[in-house]
This record gives sequence, C-alpha cells and structure tokens, in this order.
Amino acid sequence: MTAASDIFANKEIQRFSRFLAVGAVGTFLDFSLLTLLKLAGLPTLFANTFSFTAGLINNFTWNRLWTFHDATQADWRRQLVQFTMVSLVGLALNNAILLWLEMPLGQLLGQPAWGYVPAKVVATAVVVFWNYFANRKWTFKK
Repeated sequence: MTAASDIFANKEIQRFSRFLAVGAVGTFLDFSLLTLLKLAGLPTLFANTFSFTAGLINNFTWNRLWTFHDATQADWRRQLVQFTMVSLVGLALNNAILLWLEMPLGQLLGQPAWGYVPAKVVATAVVVFWNYFANRKWTFKK
C-alpha cells in the first residue's frame, strides 16, 4: 500500500508543479497586462479584471492540455464553465485582497501609486491554492 500511495503522492506533486508552471505563465501575463493597463490610466478594478481574465484563458487551455490531461472530460465546454466559475471566485478573492492591501502597502513602501504590485503578489499567493484545489476536485476530477 505504501508504494501505491508514494506513486499517487509523486503524481500529485508533478501535477501541482505543472499547475504552478502554467500559473507562472498566466501570472506573468496577468501582471504584465495589469501594469500596462494601469500605466494607460485605467482604474485598478477594471485593469485587474481584464488582466486576470487573460490569465484565466491561458491557464484553462494549458491546465486542460498538460496539467490535468489524464482527467479531462470529452465536453471541454463544461470544463470551461466549471473552470470559469472557480476562477470567478478566485477573481473575487483576488480583487478583494488587492483593493484591501493596495493603499496600505503603497504607503508602507512610500510609493502609493505602485501599491498594487505587492498587493497583487499577496492576492495571487492566496488565490493559487483556492484555484488548484477547487479545480482538482471539481473541474478536472477523474
């Protein structure tokens, strides 16, 4: 029984590592777009929602094809709806944390206009765990 649990644990570690790799690319896309949109003068909430959505599309595609390839259903549309629902909860959490921390962290750093950057880092760190476990147990379950 130990060998089977070791194999499962190793596979889950590999899956989580892939999820993190996909998430890193999505996060880079998200942060880059957020910064460009903020520099263009857009409000934080709009800019964050747009950049988060771009990351969501990237992440769904690569998680379905690579991270959870062995747990995909024939109906990709259903998975996309589930992934989107999980991600919308993640977006709500992300926006709430970002808006809650943006000003205090900006003031702490002495750069209020750039407070969204460390706030986004904290928000992303929290939301990654929600997204992984919710998608693993619901969207991409076997």
